[in-house]
Amino acid sequence: MLRPEQMAKVSVTGARTVMPRVIETVHELSLVHLSDYDGSWAGFDNGDPMAGADETSEKLVTVRALESTLDLSAEDVDPQRELPEGWEDRLEEVRVRVNELDDRRSELRDERRQVDDRIDRLEPFADLGIDLDLLSGYDAVDVVVGEGDVAEIERELDAAAEIRAFETFTGGETVAVVAAPTGEETEGLIADALVSVEFNRHEVPDVDQTPEAYLRDLEQRRVELASDLEELDQELERIKREDGPFLRRIEEELTIDVERAEAPLRFATTERAFVAEGWIPADTYDEFEAALRDAVGDRVEIELIEVADYEDHEHGAEAHTGSGDDGDRPEDGETVEDRESEEPEPQPATATDGGKRAATDGGAKGAAGAGAGSGGAVTMDEEPPVVLDNLTPAKPFEVMVKMVNQPKYSELDPTLLIFLTYPFAFGFMIGDIGYGILYMLMGYGCWKLFDSEAGKAIGTIGIWAGVFTIIFGYLYDDFFGIHMADVGLGFLPGAGVLSKGLQLGEWALLWIILSIAFGIVHLNIGLIMGFVNELNHGLKAAVYERLSWILAMNGLFIWIFSTHAIANKPEFLVGTESILYETEHFALGFGGFPEIVGLVGLAMVLVGAVLVGVGEGIAGIFEIPAWAFGHVLSYLRMVAVLLAKGGMAFAVNLLVFGAYDTPDGYTYFNYPGLGIEEISGYEYEALDSGFVGLIHAGDGIVAVIAILGAVAVFVLGHVLVLLLGITAAGIQMLRLEYVEFFQKFYEGGGEEYEPFGGDRSTVAD
Repeated sequence: MLRPEQMAKVSVTGARTVMPRVIETVHELSLVHLSDYDGSWAGFDNGDPMAGADETSEKLVTVRALESTLDLSAEDVDPQRELPEGWEDRLEEVRVRVNELDDRRSELRDERRQVDDRIDRLEPFADLGIDLDLLSGYDAVDVVVGEGDVAEIERELDAAAEIRAFETFTGGETVAVVAAPTGEETEGLIADALVSVEFNRHEVPDVDQTPEAYLRDLEQRRVELASDLEELDQELERIKREDGPFLRRIEEELTIDVERAEAPLRFATTERAFVAEGWIPADTYDEFEAALRDAVGDRVEIELIEVADYEDHEHGAEAHTGSGDDGDRPEDGETVEDRESEEPEPQPATATDGGKRAATDGGAKGAAGAGAGSGGAVTMDEEPPVVLDNLTPAKPFEVMVKMVNQPKYSELDPTLLIFLTYPFAFGFMIGDIGYGILYMLMGYGCWKLFDSEAGKAIGTIGIWAGVFTIIFGYLYDDFFGIHMADVGLGFLPGAGVLSKGLQLGEWALLWIILSIAFGIVHLNIGLIMGFVNELNHGLKAAVYERLSWILAMNGLFIWIFSTHAIANKPEFLVGTESILYETEHFALGFGGFPEIVGLVGLAMVLVGAVLVGVGEGIAGIFEIPAWAFGHVLSYLRMVAVLLAKGGMAFAVNLLVFGAYDTPDGYTYFNYPGLGIEEISGYEYEALDSGFVGLIHAGDGIVAVIAILGAVAVFVLGHVLVLLLGITAAGIQMLRLEYVEFFQKFYEGGGEEYEPFGGDRSTVAD
């Protein structure tokens, strides 16, 4: 569970005549994560696509272009079950029809844009109320229309020596200017005069209608264009509805065909032979070998090059085994071509020498490719892809890990730890049956709404968070901030054994200490996982980089919770007055570790600091307060969210119901029809504020309005608390997972396992 599935590197070698059948079989198996040949073997080149690949790719491009035009996606329609005969003719008919409609739609959209532009340009002329043919076509005068300050325009025109006379006409913000020149030249007369004035000129439409009549014509044309476009869209929608399943099916088939046809690009090939390598889950090797044997018999040689261990391959780890099929193999120095020239039925083999360990450093590539090897593995040097291996309930939480990065094959997978801590902490922070039910419903809605794996995973996480919110809500005895015991439901077993600490402060102090304890445990798990990961680099690295921090952090908090220097520590932390020793509502009997244990803790801090200094230098020592102390205190945000959300729910209910204080300072809500004395037996009196709650306010019509307001405040207030709970509890715990926990061990950067082939219903997506 904490490790990904173990992967095995396999090799398939054979004559090119059987390559298409091998590719088809491997594709149908959907097991092999193919390795890309890097061209480093002497005598081998990357293969060429199989015959017909270009034509198939062109058809696939056509289909995807049609789907784009029709706005067709996998969420819209499912592919039809069978691909009909003569599908190519039907595809051509659909292509021609869709392209015609799309071209026509583009023309209409262009015309509509032009009409809209003309309407926008015409509006200033409509304000003027002057026929458009009167605003252009003159030789003796210059006429311009635009927007600007009339006083500045007239002042500049009056000062221009080139202008003999002028006249301005205004309408709204639009100004029309007519000017006669002093001489004979009229072109640019007004523009030159207004060069220092802010004047936005409008081009005069070349029509002989009034602005109002031209505007009506344009608006009518816009309506006609909208109608034509709607008809086109309806026709395209009909094609999408009727031919969409057909196109989706073709896309799936062509995607598979293209993937198969282009597979040789990833192989190492000669003129007559090929070598393909890839990774499969180790426990599927027998299935893989049996399928290929059934398909091509002994015409290929199948090799199990290595079963990858979990050491970091980047640091020179070696494989465990090089065993495989013990069929006909080449002698040392014999090439694939030599074998082909000797036998009428080619039997090419790998250059892996059976029974010898397969190196993963690629050192034997050249010699093996040339056939001059001495038992070295023909293998491409790479990290194994990662297939996470988690319990079914924990699998949805893989999406939270992958949001950071895919785990490396050589490091521990934290998914199970997130599954065990994230919903638990979320429920602890919110702890309300009502909110929990709504969180579960929201998660279920998300699960039903989204078809993607990630969407369903997020929905499932929401359901889990809701479950733990209900569990803690039951223990806190909270239902939308209302204590069930206060309304006569305290008889339920186990309800209310815990308290959030809003009114009983000793509980809040207990949650502070237990949050610190949770943080210490959580961070220790991360550091231990980091220690295991660092063992890939050697015991020395693990001790300096992780054990040092384990000693420093744990030693510090062992001392803090010890009786050494007890006079300088808060009373609620250690001693007989501590929260963990004995209070009115609980007695845990822990007053602190003995003084000698505290001194051992200080020694652990010292040893840890020395190891940190040796491993990371002086800079590492200065980080000890943050790592060993600050990261643990960061978990106090859990208590902050617990109290904040509880306080917000309390405030909403106080506005709605009002409340009473008991003599010992406990506050009860004044529920309608239930006197506090009937619930608790306490003597009571109204709060000092005198506020009785909206639900009890006034008489008659005032009471009706107040009750409606109470309902609105109750619903909207608790919806706000519900939503803020997602952002507060959800994001804060996510931060603790990513920043504090992951930082202790997690790097990520693994390669996703992407088997060649796949589910036919999803491969195109």
